[in-house]
Amino acid sequence: MKKTQIYSKAIYQAFHDLLKNRKDVVILGQGLWSPWYVGSTMNDLEKKFGKDRVIDTPVSEAAVTGMAIGASLFKLRPIVVHPRMDFMLLATDSIINEATKWKYILGGTSNVKITIRSIINRGGEQGAQHSQSLYSMFANIPGIDVLLPSNPQDAYDMLVGSVLSDRPSMYIDDKWLYNEIGIIKKNKINKNFIKNIKPKTLIKGKDLTIVTLSYGVKFSKELIKELKLKKKISIELIDLRKINDIKDAVIIKSVKKTKRLVVIDFGWKNCSISGEIISRCSEKLSNKTTFSSMRYTLPDTPAPTNKLLEKNYYLDSKKIAQDIIRNIFK
Repeated sequence: MKKTQIYSKAIYQAFHDLLKNRKDVVILGQGLWSPWYVGSTMNDLEKKFGKDRVIDTPVSEAAVTGMAIGASLFKLRPIVVHPRMDFMLLATDSIINEATKWKYILGGTSNVKITIRSIINRGGEQGAQHSQSLYSMFANIPGIDVLLPSNPQDAYDMLVGSVLSDRPSMYIDDKWLYNEIGIIKKNKINKNFIKNIKPKTLIKGKDLTIVTLSYGVKFSKELIKELKLKKKISIELIDLRKINDIKDAVIIKSVKKTKRLVVIDFGWKNCSISGEIISRCSEKLSNKTTFSSMRYTLPDTPAPTNKLLEKNYYLDSKKIAQDIIRNIFK
């Protein structure tokens, strides 16, 4: 059965279905009983399923994450919600040194089956400590799946799949996507769903490959419109979807065809996902195909707390379109 749904409601539906169908699922985090704090993605779930399963916690990122890891070792499948990725950093010891390591430390006899939902919430003059998309940091850590849905279908599937997985997962949703509309169908999802996720070609083309992730998909669609207004070019758009174990064959094949690569990344440039994608293409095509590449990232500075400065800080599709035409299609 298919139905039209917005991104935030797809997240809500995934939570609802997990709580309804899995008695071992519990959710912990700040603001879960609030009608607005987590973007209206959990409204009234505590009333439907009980406050012993949807637990609104104090401001205690490290304690809540550690508690959830312990619960997972006792046969539960907890979801921890961090309403801002910035403050999830207080829980990095539990995430990096415990959740991702138990399987290896204990010789595979025990594993942490936990989903960590981390929300990117930026813009609106929120400034340096409330605007960070830190996904590249966690993609560097072995033992955790890092998921970034860009549309309602993936928002639903990845959340359900992460909870069913036997590995720890970090599910990162971007509030700038919450009103995106898409078609949702109930796919068959099992514990291997997350393991098998690979980049997806959303638009096919032959002149330029654009690789991106999360909100970058929405932005790249705007960029493609700008590029086509200025030049008749055929553009292929690829959504990464998962960034810890990138199955890059789709990307390599596309760049080999188009011989031009642009990576759109709403993180910083240094040690970034954009650099990883260009590096992989260089390694695998160096003796076969010569290609041009460019990447667009945020400036290497914290986000400003000013509307005018924000306008220059975040990527601009019109400026990037002009730059691509000037430097790649010259």
